[in-house]
Amino acid sequence: MVSEITVRDLNTEEFIDQKIEEIRSAVGDGLAINALSGGVDSSVVTMIGHRALGDRLRTVFVENGLMREGEPEWVVDLFGKLGVKVELVDARKEFFSALEGITDPEEKREGITQTFYKGVFGRIVRESGAKHLLQGTILTDVDETVAGIKRQHNVFKQLGIDPQETFGYKIIEPLIQLRKDGVRKIGEALGLPEEIFNRIPFPGPALAARVIGTVTPERIDLVRKATTIVERLLKDTNAFQYMAILHEDRVTGMRDGNRDFGLQIEVRCWDSVDARTASPTRLPFDMLEKLADEIIRGVPGVVSVTYNIATKPPSTIEVV
Repeated sequence: MVSEITVRDLNTEEFIDQKIEEIRSAVGDGLAINALSGGVDSSVVTMIGHRALGDRLRTVFVENGLMREGEPEWVVDLFGKLGVKVELVDARKEFFSALEGITDPEEKREGITQTFYKGVFGRIVRESGAKHLLQGTILTDVDETVAGIKRQHNVFKQLGIDPQETFGYKIIEPLIQLRKDGVRKIGEALGLPEEIFNRIPFPGPALAARVIGTVTPERIDLVRKATTIVERLLKDTNAFQYMAILHEDRVTGMRDGNRDFGLQIEVRCWDSVDARTASPTRLPFDMLEKLADEIIRGVPGVVSVTYNIATKPPSTIEVV
């Protein structure tokens, strides 16, 4: 059972100092690997780990082919300016191979989990001699996984899975007692720029969590284009999270006076504090029209754009 530290009870400096000591104690004189995605959680872990271990922390960004436009280069450059060297590992072929032909959401998540932990990081850990991996699991990840809502790719111990036995290394989770609002406070205290600590959440399976049905490079490219539009247009809404989702079934549309069986993009925009519950942001209708117009013009084959108006629960924030 993980004991929660709420924002009200969180002393940021004490928390940071405690986690630095815990990491140093666990790793000893050895080397640790750090999984950085550029999201809030992994970025905060990266800075805590960097303070704790310095050059004995090897920070890796895995290019899985599922990230947003320009994400890998942006993250490597930003953290380089913060004094953290980030190694970019190209694993696109491995991830798309693992996802080939899979439509079931849980099977997708399991494929990504195995490729990430056993394949990519298993190889990196073996080659480096490291015995520990740092990652940004938070309490909401654990809650959703244990409750059976959806398996988060970064939860193991709570499911009775021993990472040491399964993957060959131990996993350190400095943020597991916090929820997103607490993680943001720690990020600010660490001196991360606001564009990082206030960044909207992004799922561990990346854009694969926003493709219903099969995940291919072509379908990821479509949802990536829609994501760029949605994030640009909604960035000033102060919403908790917003996203584009590519549906599986084709829908009937019209183009140039002819019937066109095209694609459907669903837009979701959420108001929330900690992701446990959420409600759709009440966007102005002219904004919805603008989203639809730009997505239809900017994403090849799209003939329909919808907006989710169901709350969490019964919805979840991500679709897959």
